Amino acid sequence: MEFSFVSGDPALDLAATVGYRRTEPVDLLKGPADLERWVSACDGLPAEVAADLASFDTAITLREAVYRLALARTRGDPFDPADVEVLNVTANGPALALELVDGGMRITGGIRAALAHVARSGITVLAAAPTPSTANQTAANQTAAAPAATSPAANSSSSTTTPPAAPIKECARPDCTRLYLDRSRGARRTWCGMSECGNRVKAAAYRARRRAAG
Repeated sequence: MEFSFVSGDPALDLAATVGYRRTEPVDLLKGPADLERWVSACDGLPAEVAADLASFDTAITLREAVYRLALARTRGDPFDPADVEVLNVTANGPALALELVDGGMRITGGIRAALAHVARSGITVLAAAPTPSTANQTAANQTAAAPAATSPAANSSSSTTTPPAAPIKECARPDCTRLYLDRSRGARRTWCGMSECGNRVKAAAYRARRRAAG
């Protein structure tokens, strides 16, 4: 399987390198070489890094901590302090270096810097993501306020309002355990990705309807 980056954040994409966690887990990171390929493929990380067994263990520990923290956020559960510690310690690593070049921007740094960047991104996402109850209340408030925004002044004011933080969701496909940021309008996104899960679910539903119709 190839790496997929549809979660909206590198930390969540790292967590998704294990698929089907509750049924038949598929781990795409089996060793340092796989970690190097993942970093190279991930947008915003260096094109080339060297990983050893120690950095691979760090990445796996970070991955599992991110997954448990993000899942806790989707359920409105408190964070596990041990997982919070993993994220904070990893995020305290060195920073990536950015350079302006003729072709755009070059990102350099070692594997520790790459993992620190992923951890810092995860902290930003987890700190901002609303719990289910908060997200539902925000949606209700937006719905209630919508009729009031009829005048040009109201529309102008609403256009400058900071949008709510994107909630973290789990893909609705039964076997999929991928977590993603839902930045869709009204937070109505259902699948981690259409090609990965959405189209498969729709095709399965269509076949079921055909069978039921005889």
